[in-house]
Amino acid sequence: MKRREFIALLGGVAVVRPLAARAQRGERVRRIGVLMAYAENDREYQSNLAAFREELQKLGWIEGRNVQIDYRWAALDPELMRRFTRELIALRPDVILSSSSPTTASLLQETRSIPIIFANIVDPVGSGFVASLSRPGGNATGFMLFEASLAGKWLELLKEIAPRVSRVTAIFNPATAPRGGAYYLASVEAAAQSFGVEAIASPIHIKSDLEAVIATQARRPNGGLIVMPDAFLVAHRVEVTSLAARYHLPAIYFYRLFTEIGGLVSYGNDPVDNYRRSASYVDRILHGAKPSELPVQAPVKFELVVNLKSATGLGLTVPPTLLARADEVIE
Repeated sequence: MKRREFIALLGGVAVVRPLAARAQRGERVRRIGVLMAYAENDREYQSNLAAFREELQKLGWIEGRNVQIDYRWAALDPELMRRFTRELIALRPDVILSSSSPTTASLLQETRSIPIIFANIVDPVGSGFVASLSRPGGNATGFMLFEASLAGKWLELLKEIAPRVSRVTAIFNPATAPRGGAYYLASVEAAAQSFGVEAIASPIHIKSDLEAVIATQARRPNGGLIVMPDAFLVAHRVEVTSLAARYHLPAIYFYRLFTEIGGLVSYGNDPVDNYRRSASYVDRILHGAKPSELPVQAPVKFELVVNLKSATGLGLTVPPTLLARADEVIE
């Protein structure tokens, strides 16, 4: 047996024994399912789950002692997501943590009884996940990313950092974006009209579409890019930011993880904070609360991140007023 496999086996034994001991004493070990839309080697989402577990531990729930957590990573594969959804439901967990709109939709297609806490989704009412934000009414509730009106702020910030932009392309994948991409488009178009900017909606269906759309936008002068909230674009963030840099296209993003790997500017909520807050809802479910009684909560922590190196590469001078407002400046 290889050393790595032996260590993994020891780790598994260390977890199983306390759980088995508690079961023998008649104590109930609670079970949490976790369905992630992304790949297991995605460090960003591993960090999000680490924050979730850390918060759970503060609330008294410790893996291997009084709670068992079953993880599934779907890597944005619809077939895999359906399979993992059924696997988790078959385990009969007390509650399931869902990472995104695609995972939440998949879970709700299979169960209307097991409580579901979504950590980061955009439009729970429009997606049919809840009846209303204040009274969810079913077996799902959780935490939102941001409202549609924020899309106008993205264009405002893009114009501030790249004043010459007169035409923007908003990219999204209809299969994974809220309401097929329509959720934010009205706000983008309204903001574009007020700034005298042409707005173009550009659906992306597969990874190879990214370069075609970005290259087309870059061929005409004074173009810009708005990367819309979308699980597909998060999964392909390296390709998106690399293409924007290669084609010399100013772009704004909705998560800091884009600017951390070379994106120009981002503005949006802190997803790690939502995962920490999700632990509090999971705790309440484990103590007997019902999802229908827990209102959907809006984000409370937003961050503006500017990448100065990327700005220099695009020949842009970031206004001092924007730098002063930024929560972080990457140099």
